[in-house]
Amino acid sequence: MKDAAPQTVYLRDYNPFGWRIEDVSLTFKLAPEATRVTSRIRFAPNPDAPAQDFFLHGEDVTLLRASIDGAEVTPEITPQGLRCAVPDGAFTWEAEVEIAPASNTALEGLYMSGGMYCTQCEAEGFRKITYYPDRPDVMATFTVRIESDMPVLLSNGNPAGSGDGWAEWHDPWPKPAYLFALVAGDLRNHPDRFTTRSGRDVELNIWVRPGDEGKCAWGMEALKKSMTWDEDVYGREYDLDVFNIVAVDDFNMGAMENKGLNIFNSAAVLASPETATDANFERIESIIAHEYFHNWTGNRITCRDWFQLCLKEGLTVFRDQQFTSDLRSAAVKRIEDVAQLRARQFPEDQGPLSHPVRPESFQEINNFYTATVYEKGAEVIGMLKRLVGDEAYAKALDLYFDRHDGDAATIEDWLQVFEDATGRDLSQFKRWYSQAGTPRLSIHEDWQDGTYTLTFTQVTKPTPGQPDKAPQVIPIAVGLLSPNGDEVVPTRMLEMTEGRQSFAFEGLSARPVPSILRGFSAPVVLDREVPAEERAFLLAHDTDPFNRWESSRSLAREALLAMIRDGAAPDLAWIDALGRVLRDDTLDPAFRALMLGLPSQSELAQVLHEKGATPDPDAIYVATEAMADALAQRFEPMLDALAEQARVDAPYAPDAEQSGKRALGGAALALRSRLDGGEAAQAQFEAADNMTLQLSALTCLIRAGAADLALGVFHDQWQDDRLVMDKWFGLQVAAAGPAEAAAVAERLTRHPAFDWKNPNRFRAVLGALAMNHAGFHRKDGAGYRLLADWLIKLDPLNPQTTARMCSAFQTWWRYDSDRQALMKAELERIAARDGLSRDTAEMIGRILS
Repeated sequence: MKDAAPQTVYLRDYNPFGWRIEDVSLTFKLAPEATRVTSRIRFAPNPDAPAQDFFLHGEDVTLLRASIDGAEVTPEITPQGLRCAVPDGAFTWEAEVEIAPASNTALEGLYMSGGMYCTQCEAEGFRKITYYPDRPDVMATFTVRIESDMPVLLSNGNPAGSGDGWAEWHDPWPKPAYLFALVAGDLRNHPDRFTTRSGRDVELNIWVRPGDEGKCAWGMEALKKSMTWDEDVYGREYDLDVFNIVAVDDFNMGAMENKGLNIFNSAAVLASPETATDANFERIESIIAHEYFHNWTGNRITCRDWFQLCLKEGLTVFRDQQFTSDLRSAAVKRIEDVAQLRARQFPEDQGPLSHPVRPESFQEINNFYTATVYEKGAEVIGMLKRLVGDEAYAKALDLYFDRHDGDAATIEDWLQVFEDATGRDLSQFKRWYSQAGTPRLSIHEDWQDGTYTLTFTQVTKPTPGQPDKAPQVIPIAVGLLSPNGDEVVPTRMLEMTEGRQSFAFEGLSARPVPSILRGFSAPVVLDREVPAEERAFLLAHDTDPFNRWESSRSLAREALLAMIRDGAAPDLAWIDALGRVLRDDTLDPAFRALMLGLPSQSELAQVLHEKGATPDPDAIYVATEAMADALAQRFEPMLDALAEQARVDAPYAPDAEQSGKRALGGAALALRSRLDGGEAAQAQFEAADNMTLQLSALTCLIRAGAADLALGVFHDQWQDDRLVMDKWFGLQVAAAGPAEAAAVAERLTRHPAFDWKNPNRFRAVLGALAMNHAGFHRKDGAGYRLLADWLIKLDPLNPQTTARMCSAFQTWWRYDSDRQALMKAELERIAARDGLSRDTAEMIGRILS
């Protein structure tokens, strides 16, 4: 367990390590409770570093012996590592340590998952394997020898030799320790090959447990598509002789980009039509692309320190978003990305967990693997690309790869290549990396003598540690429509650089209707009172798919707010306007399915809070249910037609065309189930030949209160498939009504298959409870107490998962005083636990602040 005493690390205090590493040799003698790790490392003084003690990180390792140039030494051991006197010049350090992978429940370093050895070293897990300068700016080539009776022994790089009970691997590319990986187990491979554009032959493998071989084909296809796309779009070719992916059941995150040996959470790589939904297939495709793209944006060029995490993650998220947009519907992908940004990142920006894309300090780096670093970091890349243009972006990226290949780089390095490639001054743009919070744009319109003027004012509210904000560069994509619906001014990118700034459009024959922030060109909030008639006009005529969706979303949100605050009836004018869109069978079915979605209950709570009202989760739930009922009743005459348009006659394929149809069919079935009590859903459940249809039907049955039989059938059918059972657990909590959600979750924690030490299963139940807005915020506090109980239980074993799930409480301050008191009491109860991990202590402290 890490030392729980908080110690703040600051970006301003960065100094390079005092030594460079010429090469690293590691030997692993694997045993569950007593693995021996021998390290042999050649150090040389770093002339660019200030004088410092020789210190190597190490946690939860037992030093057996150490030597320098063959002479034994006795280092000073601390809970964080060791210090030792060393020669003035180059020297060879050798150490042997013992670790216990089977006892490593934190899933950091070397641990065991179902009898398989595996590693997770990002961010600071390598120090749990051996003593080492565990920081991303220390890069070296690694040679690894693994000794074990396991049949498959894998590490980074290319195979260098093998024999009975041993294997050696050599990675010729210098890397930091966080990219180290080792896997040993009884595994089966799904093999393939890829020929790079220069003609190099690469061996590909997806390694899985026996029985999972039939769930690898989609992941392999996604990998090959990713390799081709990265060559075609970014000019990046793979650089080793082999690329391995391993599926691991116990994993804190989705996947890890270790050089040449990507380790994946099983849920992020295994799929078959019978066991995975369309959404699972798309997620797998995206995550495999993400981790592969890290080979250049994260591995070949890594980050100098953990404050630069967004340099690799924001850029790679942006790249995987581009990839999915190219393979699927760009419009649908953009809408989905923005919806996720608003659901996950905007609440961070607006609450106590707010921090810049590049933080200035941290106590536990694991707590900064956040939506701000990843998703907002990707939005910053997207804004930069919009500002400089596609051609200049490509030129700057080529310069970035050429200049910094093999480097541990910084945000300053990243922006400098754009300045050098384009001649632009990006000093103001850099504020997107240093300022926290979501800018809000208010808009004033003026129409005189054929000139239409838009005046924008930007304000970013104070955030923790940043009371004052300077104006940021904001790209605002604007188009103008004539009163008859024609586009009179196509999309124009306005570049806002001042706190208040005006832009004029001249030579117009009539006052236009503006379409502002097309494509969500910047992660901001628009504060503009728009009449319902104008939103309906944009819903009908806007040529920008995102703003068309946004207009409908805004109408729905305002209608729901009126229902919540004033007891108003559902807005039939909006529903009828939406119906006209749904009837347009020339539109992408996936887009029409998105149009049917209502704003989330959490989003409505945030909007109410911003408008000075105290959100009532129960009232929000009642209003959203009433609106969904109204949609079902109004659209009943077209549901059969929508179901027919969504029908797929071809064999199952998780491609964009079929997935879009099934999404539309699922949305129509959800409405139908509100009218027939689940009759159509039961028929679909019984006839389903793929998991998408089966699970959407089961969801409808749960919400209709008619799922008891189906849940039992589903359980009996899939009880031996761990990933499908995660769906069974999570769905019951997610679809439960507010009065039952906490009780359902509590009951499921007593199920024999509830393995709370497995992050996927824990998140399936407790994470689903946190996402069930009205259920989690039940007025008696049952949801708060249950989650807190389990976080207290999990923290000693897995601090990472515990800390991340504490974010369920991050919006505690926006609710009524009774709920605030209940949530605060649970947070304080967690904080008071003896031996609380550093991860969780920091998160609770920030939330309570």
